[in-house]
This record gives sequence, structure tokens and C-alpha cells, in this order.
Amino acid sequence: MRWLFLLLVVLNIVYYAWHLQEAPLRVKEVAPLTLYKGSQQEIRLLRETGAGAPPRRRDECLIVGGLSGREQLEALRQRLVTLDIPTTQVAGQVPGASGLWLKVSAEGERLLDETVLSTLLNDFKDLKRKIILCEGIATRE
Repeated sequence: MRWLFLLLVVLNIVYYAWHLQEAPLRVKEVAPLTLYKGSQQEIRLLRETGAGAPPRRRDECLIVGGLSGREQLEALRQRLVTLDIPTTQVAGQVPGASGLWLKVSAEGERLLDETVLSTLLNDFKDLKRKIILCEGIATRE
């Protein structure tokens, strides 16, 4: 029993010496955040910045469509209504585009992001999206 006790004491001494040989962990120096800010003084979400898209003017509107049939346009309108995206049908032709179009309201534009558009493109093969001046759009209201 005495030999077992001496063995444990020797092992503890070896274990202690081994831990002394390891380099102690050092705290990493972190530069203050003010050095990194520069001209950017606040945090902005990607959605707030437009995620790389150029900023739009207030007199521009988003329209979706380019569909050839009224049934397809009504199906698109119903789909957008279920997503809480209000739209109005554009009366007449859109300059530089053919087909039937829906004008997306200003509050609905933020809900119509790239993921929603990609799923709509899968369902409606001829679907297009355009940003045009609002003053040239006549809606059916």
C-alpha cells in the first residue's frame, strides 16, 4: 500500500511539472471598434441597403407581368394577394414591353424579394419584372 501511495505522489509531481512546461494562454489583443468604423457609423441590414441594388427614386414603380393571357395574370394577382402583396392591373401597354402587367404597391415592394420572385418564376414561365416611371402608368382603379 505504501508503494501505491508513493507511486501516486510521484505521478502527481510529474503531472505538475508537465503542466508548468506548457505555455500559459494569453489574452488576444482586440483593437477598438472605433478604428474599424471609418465613415460607416451605424450598422445597416442588407435589406435596408438594397443588397447591392442601386437606390430607386421615389417616382419609380415596380411592375411584374409580361404574361399573354388574362387567366395567367389573374392567377398571378391571386398568388400575390395570398402573400399580402397588393397590386393593381396596368391598363394599356407598358412602354417597351408587351403583355399584361401588375403594378406592385409601395408597401408590397418590400415583401416581394428575390426568394418570392424566384418561386413565382418557377410557376409563371413568362414572368418579368421591371422598374419604370410611375407617371406613365395607368391603372384600372
